Amino acid sequence: MREMLFARNLLDFDKTIAKPLFESVTYPWEVFDKLTEFILMIGSTLPEDEYDKIGNDIWVSKKATIAPTAYLHGPLIIGEGTEVRHCAFIRGTAIVGKGCVVGNSTELKGSILFDGVQCPHYNYIGDSILGYKSHTGAGVITSNLKSDKSLVTVAFEGAKLDTNRKKFGAIIGDNTEIGCNSVLNPGTVVGRNTNVYPLSMVRGYVAENSIYKNRGEVCTKNIRIV
Repeated sequence: MREMLFARNLLDFDKTIAKPLFESVTYPWEVFDKLTEFILMIGSTLPEDEYDKIGNDIWVSKKATIAPTAYLHGPLIIGEGTEVRHCAFIRGTAIVGKGCVVGNSTELKGSILFDGVQCPHYNYIGDSILGYKSHTGAGVITSNLKSDKSLVTVAFEGAKLDTNRKKFGAIIGDNTEIGCNSVLNPGTVVGRNTNVYPLSMVRGYVAENSIYKNRGEVCTKNIRIV
């Protein structure tokens, strides 16, 4: 059942410019080692009539809105229709897709935001992957470093999968909602179409189509197909 963690079962590759990168790996966290090289390669091919190249290795869609108080550091790609708001802090090695929101005082580094992602208020998104139309409520943190600085593992069905990474935050599946002031511990994976209650402390793997209330209290959604 470990194949449930393959990137294809969490994320719609057609909703990111990084599709070729994800198709080259087995587990989604493997993209982090290739992210800098990929951004530089793809950035250099982006059409000049659609993207402005600013600073060092920063490509911003001409149809994106960037607040004058936002901080941008490369390598970085920001897609069409995205809004980067007041005092956002993008530290680089990041892809922000189309129609995204990176909001007030949100810090972003080493991460990929698929199209339609919203991180609008006081978020820390570090070494993480956020799937299509996922949303982090105000104050959500993806913690990317264990307190003992050991390598991050992903817990799944009683087993631990080695990531061989010291820094790895979370993977949030498509159309998933993370409630306000929740913390996703290093190596957390949240499946598609899942809701995490506010003030949650999340660790390990949360299945798709779930409602996460408290640790050990996860229920399956009653989904009606119309």
